[in-house]
Amino acid sequence: MLELRNVSKRFSGIPAVDDVSFCARPGEVTGYLGANGSGKSTTMKMITGLIPMTSGHILFDGKLIQQDLMGYRQRMGYVPEEPHLYTHLSGMEYLVMVAQLRNMDSKTAAERIEGLLHLFALHSDRDVPIASYSKGMRQKVLLSAALMHKP
Repeated sequence: MLELRNVSKRFSGIPAVDDVSFCARPGEVTGYLGANGSGKSTTMKMITGLIPMTSGHILFDGKLIQQDLMGYRQRMGYVPEEPHLYTHLSGMEYLVMVAQLRNMDSKTAAERIEGLLHLFALHSDRDVPIASYSKGMRQKVLLSAALMHKP
């Protein structure tokens, strides 16, 4: 379970996120809605450990994420709305790179990549440069990368 307790973030004293609390439980879908500029992206950056909180606590399975940030990141998956990818790589090359960065053994990585490419209907385009993919296809590649290690 992911839990935010009274999480706030200030930039130069200006609140970007102010006292947010919620739980995201396994097997449930959690929505986080708000107007443009309301702090949704900043909250996600704190949840992923990309930026520190000003105050509050983020817990995963009852433990503060800062206690083992690397272990926490290895267990989570995150797909941003805007897919920023190495567009000169093919979908297959990108997923192989992700597997290598996560220190996955090559046999497991190959099996998972093959399965994810089929699952997201990318198999026939696996060797095509990502630059030619639609936004939806790029998001599928990011989702595949996030699911590669079974977060």
